[in-house]
Amino acid sequence: MNVKLLKSIEGKKRELDRLRPLPKAIVDKLREQFYLEWTYNSNAIEGNTLSLQETDLVLRQGITIGNKSLREHFEVINHKEGIDSIEKVIKKKTSLSLNLIREIHGIILKNIDDEEAGVFRRTNVRITGASHIPPSSAKVYNLIEELIQWYFHNYKKLSIPELAAWFHYKLVFIHPFIDGNGRTARLFMNLILMQEGYPPAVILHLDRKKYYRVLREADNGKTSGFLDFVGKSIERSLIIYLNSLKPDSSQNKQGYITLKEATKHCDYSLEYLSLLARTGKLSSVKFERNWMTTIQAIETYLDEVNLKKNK
Repeated sequence: MNVKLLKSIEGKKRELDRLRPLPKAIVDKLREQFYLEWTYNSNAIEGNTLSLQETDLVLRQGITIGNKSLREHFEVINHKEGIDSIEKVIKKKTSLSLNLIREIHGIILKNIDDEEAGVFRRTNVRITGASHIPPSSAKVYNLIEELIQWYFHNYKKLSIPELAAWFHYKLVFIHPFIDGNGRTARLFMNLILMQEGYPPAVILHLDRKKYYRVLREADNGKTSGFLDFVGKSIERSLIIYLNSLKPDSSQNKQGYITLKEATKHCDYSLEYLSLLARTGKLSSVKFERNWMTTIQAIETYLDEVNLKKNK
């Protein structure tokens, strides 16, 4: 993970920890907001067509949405149950294990494909649109055991954001189940984060194409893009938490400004700054559809450009 990004994440995490104990009313509201957003986006990435509002209606009021499949409704209900199970794991301080992975996956596919729920795949598979061919089904059990061993071996060696991102990637790479691998991987990524006091990182449906692209790049050995992609999601969640807990802070969104505001601090157009943000050349974070950066990030980028010119 990019050193600057990791330092930014860890700095914001320390700031969040300094504010503990967090006000219960605010935390409850944030949890409700994040769990809805997490459920909607994680399902939407996999093709679920329920909107954010419809997802909310299914979860909070148990309403059946017309012209939507029963499967899509169960995907929403199951994902929220998966989050609830993760919270129980954290509360009980249950260790990460092979059986826990199967248990959480069993929840994800409950009433959707009960025969495959919580069961490692028994056939070889190919992932549509991906060059990576998942390992043979005969190797899955041992690979998951090795992944668990890897997790405990690296628990103290890697930063928590890196550990969570790597675990997500490695689980998806193994592709241990016929269906539901992405949702399960994102749940465990957040289990690792939340165990250490981080808010859950939500990978946005808007970033679906980039998400799949950095996963493909990682399959080809270029893992930095994926690690940074997850890191940006972690940072975004921390910023939302801090901004909610310190609404009167003179620093808008913890120092973040819009790209339009950023044009006042450089000679670049909004379109060019947007390109720099999308390509990862300018340190930035996406809030909904809008990219935001900092004055410091602009200055750092300008320094790097000038340094290259003077070489």
